Amino acid sequence: MTDSAFAESAENYPSRPLTYVVPGAAGGIVDNGARFMAKVLTEKIGQPVIVENKPGAAGIVGCEYVLNAKPDGYTFMYGSQGPHGAYAYQYKKLSFDPFTAFTPVHGMAHSPMLFVVSADAPYKTFKELVEYAKKNPDAINYYSPGPGSASHLVSELLQETGGFKMTQVTYKSSATAMADVLANTIQVLWEYPVVLIPHIQAGKLRALGVTSDQRMPVLPDVPTFVEQGYPQAVYTGWATIAVSAATPKPIVDKLAKAYSQALDDPSVIKYFHDQGAGILQGYSGEKLRKFIADENKKYKDLVTRAKVEPQ
Repeated sequence: MTDSAFAESAENYPSRPLTYVVPGAAGGIVDNGARFMAKVLTEKIGQPVIVENKPGAAGIVGCEYVLNAKPDGYTFMYGSQGPHGAYAYQYKKLSFDPFTAFTPVHGMAHSPMLFVVSADAPYKTFKELVEYAKKNPDAINYYSPGPGSASHLVSELLQETGGFKMTQVTYKSSATAMADVLANTIQVLWEYPVVLIPHIQAGKLRALGVTSDQRMPVLPDVPTFVEQGYPQAVYTGWATIAVSAATPKPIVDKLAKAYSQALDDPSVIKYFHDQGAGILQGYSGEKLRKFIADENKKYKDLVTRAKVEPQ
């Protein structure tokens, strides 16, 4: 495409519906957050924003789908640590370079993770779970999206520090894993507050710890792992929207502006506040790139401390 054609396409962008690719199954935090944002972004950008789920291979399937689409800004994705860098520490072979394949458009939100069990589990605190696991080495199975994921890395750190054993069980969807926790098929679920709070408040799940360095105002009774003697078990997940790196900058800028406007919407502010998440307003361009680079350094350090090798 010529420079003049790029300019024309950017000037008219968007002139048709956009596809918001979620690299995961329906029902989890990624899908819930994307669908909520899609509704508000539709109003701000003036075209329908349609969420399309592309689960598989811990998110890689969705990444490849976006990279194989035309880089015109009409296909963008829910980005996170994985496609923006962490995959490089998780996998030996990838069809793309996580550090260069995507252009991060605008930040979305950030949140710690919760470690939850069924409300009727025999252990009421994390200390009691550790004691139970030491007496029953094969009894605690925990949900993970896959090796090298945050839930896997933090679990490894907890086990190393506490001297107990848990077994990783991988799922494509946290919604399926949650059903299995409630049925006691597995014992532990790692997820973000946005998904878990309703189930905790309904008395179905019990949170034994949170990966933030301070307690969450929305769940003041849930202790941090830091205060329970696990100072390294600190982790905050974050999300962005991203496009192929080949997408013209004027289009990236227009999408970033519309997304920023969506984040300022009162309904969005309330949504994330109620779920205990912080909003990454103003994180675009160089500020967002620096944020991601800094987060990648932290993630690499977490991988090193957890002694996890790329698969």
